[in-house]
Amino acid sequence: MSFLTLQHIFMNNRLFSDVAIDTWVQGEAVTAEDLAGSVVLIEVFQVNCPGCFMHALPQAIQLHEKYKDQGLVTIGLATAFEDYDKNTLENLQLLVKTGEVIGETRKALNQYNLLNDNKLEWNFPFAVGMDRVVPETEPITDERILRFIHEVLPTYGELREDQQQAVRNQVKNHFAQKTMKAETFEYFSLQGTPSAILFDRQGQLKDVSFGQMEHLSSLVEQCLAQ
Repeated sequence: MSFLTLQHIFMNNRLFSDVAIDTWVQGEAVTAEDLAGSVVLIEVFQVNCPGCFMHALPQAIQLHEKYKDQGLVTIGLATAFEDYDKNTLENLQLLVKTGEVIGETRKALNQYNLLNDNKLEWNFPFAVGMDRVVPETEPITDERILRFIHEVLPTYGELREDQQQAVRNQVKNHFAQKTMKAETFEYFSLQGTPSAILFDRQGQLKDVSFGQMEHLSSLVEQCLAQ
């Protein structure tokens, strides 16, 4: 579920301390100091994101169970870059407390017989928090549009003029519909959900992945071995 199918930039100067968790829904608040020496996997999802529940979260649970005793700490981070009426703290709290899902997630998982009375058949075995989501107040200017494009699409200047215009229009439409800003989602330039943010034992950003993440297990193993 992507808001813009553009190239992702890997930012190796980001730290775990840059993750903005507004509310801890499950588990106690943790700091970078608490996690010193651990490999940290942040599984970023939206409550109204079927793919998150069909693929990414079950994968994160598998990684948690497999590597938790070797130094991996997994955290689920709910965010909201769309469907602000559904991707709320209240719906996240309902999800964690009862397993009940809503919206497109409920519709899709019921279609594949993955729910029991509209509830998940599994629980979150790790801490879960909500991204800090605040009202978007920045004006939509040409400078802002171009700044965003150059951050996520370094080859923008190589495109034809009509292609550049199409990209500018796409970004402008995205900003026009965007009434809220999810701080972690934007700070790490995530492309959509599900996404995974992986930090090594020094708290340094190791990888950011969007969508299918078959390589994640090997990256976790590499970090744990260091």
